Amino acid sequence: MAELPKGKRIRIKDYDYSSNNAYFVTLCTKDRKCVLSRIVVGHDAHIVPSIELLPYGEVVNKFIQSVPGIDKYVIMPNHVHMIIKKEGDTDSTSASNHSSLSSDVRTLKILVTKEIGTSIWQNRFYDHVIRNEKDYLSIWEYIDNNPAKWAEDEYYIGVLQ
Repeated sequence: MAELPKGKRIRIKDYDYSSNNAYFVTLCTKDRKCVLSRIVVGHDAHIVPSIELLPYGEVVNKFIQSVPGIDKYVIMPNHVHMIIKKEGDTDSTSASNHSSLSSDVRTLKILVTKEIGTSIWQNRFYDHVIRNEKDYLSIWEYIDNNPAKWAEDEYYIGVLQ
């Protein structure tokens, strides 16, 4: 039997993803299908594009509120961007009660999958440890501007559904 190719490491080795920090997380839909929302562009150049949630996007929106530390998010047609802040007591006895970023994302995916009845997600997710206030503000702005830049987005597939 042929050996499967090894995937690229997507987490920082030996990093504690339950530690107090802020994280930028991106979840993509399976095959990048546009099942979460539509970007509605106004006829006037002064009207900012808006997001119209589709039924699956409504489910995601419902359960995203259960993610501990959710600070900012946007539900795009085929992906979700979030800033998640992990905060709390850092002493060693309470650290075990502090959920990891992976378990929080897994819980969100499971809740959405159970409600919908099928998984709409890619297996993995992207994360970035936010290192300072400048990084945080840059990501916050990126999330705010993502709908307006949908056609330029790396997850854009060329067809708005």
